[in-house]
Amino acid sequence: MNVRDSEAVEALLVAAGHEKVANEAEAELVIVNSCTVRDMAERKAVGKCGNLIAAKEGRGKARRPANAAVKIVGLMGCAVKRMGAEVFKHLPNLDFAVGPRRFGAIPRLVERCLAGEKGILELPDDDEVPTGMEAHGVTSFQSYVTVLLGCDNRCSYCIVPDVRGHEYSRPAREVVAEVRALAARGVKEVCLLGQSVLRYGVRNPAWLPDDLPSLGGYTEAFPRLLEALSAIEGLERIRFTSAHPKGCTDELVRAYAEFPKVCRHLHLPVQSGSDRVLKEMGRRYTRAEYLAAVAKLRAFDPEFAVTTDVIVGYPGETEADFEATRSLMEEAGFDNAFVFKYSPRPGTRSAALPDDVPTAEKERRDQVLLADQQVRGQARNARLVGTVREVLVEGPSLRNAARWSGRDGGNRIVVFEPKVPLVVGTSVMVRIAEAHPQILIGEIVV
Repeated sequence: MNVRDSEAVEALLVAAGHEKVANEAEAELVIVNSCTVRDMAERKAVGKCGNLIAAKEGRGKARRPANAAVKIVGLMGCAVKRMGAEVFKHLPNLDFAVGPRRFGAIPRLVERCLAGEKGILELPDDDEVPTGMEAHGVTSFQSYVTVLLGCDNRCSYCIVPDVRGHEYSRPAREVVAEVRALAARGVKEVCLLGQSVLRYGVRNPAWLPDDLPSLGGYTEAFPRLLEALSAIEGLERIRFTSAHPKGCTDELVRAYAEFPKVCRHLHLPVQSGSDRVLKEMGRRYTRAEYLAAVAKLRAFDPEFAVTTDVIVGYPGETEADFEATRSLMEEAGFDNAFVFKYSPRPGTRSAALPDDVPTAEKERRDQVLLADQQVRGQARNARLVGTVREVLVEGPSLRNAARWSGRDGGNRIVVFEPKVPLVVGTSVMVRIAEAHPQILIGEIVV
């Protein structure tokens, strides 16, 4: 989501007459886009701003000729919303700070800074509709498109609803027009973004009947949006993230089955396999309900890729709770998993609870789940050896420039030798010869 917001700000600044430079050392204006979902992320953003300000002023270790160009330093995003005016106590010489639903104002704020103002703060309301979301700069064959802002789930550990505001679903006509314009510019794959993207159209559905007519008889907003986007000429793949198990309806599964452009992969955070912990977290589903959602997705396609997020060391998590998570992950057969050690965020419900799982035990549980996932990922990928996958080419492999890589419809990384001339953004068929926990290796089928 921050990548998408940053891209939109870049496009808005270029449209306002500013010029993008090749690297930070050449920049007169630097804006740090912040995340506050974890404490470390927020501290890194604030620390980076502090270093930039020190470089601008020629102070301390940050003083070096390469940074002499910097004139304006801004901070945007979730950390600004959480800290409010306190941000200027941490960064007294910051030129401007702007919350996540106000990034469309940044070109105007920069002009105010150039006129001599500093210390400008703009915070959005929780229901504010931002401007500039449709702005895109130079596009590649892939692009992000925001469809849902904010979150109303109020999980006990999560600061996102406080900093990103209430849910707001963008009108379908805007989303469809944006994706159609991207496809006309050569974009082959879009990823639809929302904190809980399957809730698209739930909070403000009044415009759906007119904006999203359904030839397939879909009644739910998100499947209807997938239907409309699937009809766009030139678009080849549609992804979306992130999901909540409550959104895994029969209509969503039908959309996966009926629209080939919708990639058969879903990132479905589970967070815990213990019913007691799930209830404490306010996740609004049980272990059995989560596993039923996974089973529903895999019923029509056993290769359907499901990835997840897990938190270890939530307040009060016992060894039995942890083992319940471990067994759920095995039963679900995740293709990949991202494991996070719990850390309290100020203002959340769980921050009032004792952080009673020792750091060393959080680390142990983290490593156990990651080791389990390596074995599980290897087993899942091994089943694909001998199959032929359609791969959207992304370019040379990061670890071996002699090989190229891309992703199949399940979002699996596929590495192969470019035995024929290749163009980034085109599709090739690759027969899988070798499997690893997180990548597949194969050869192009000419």
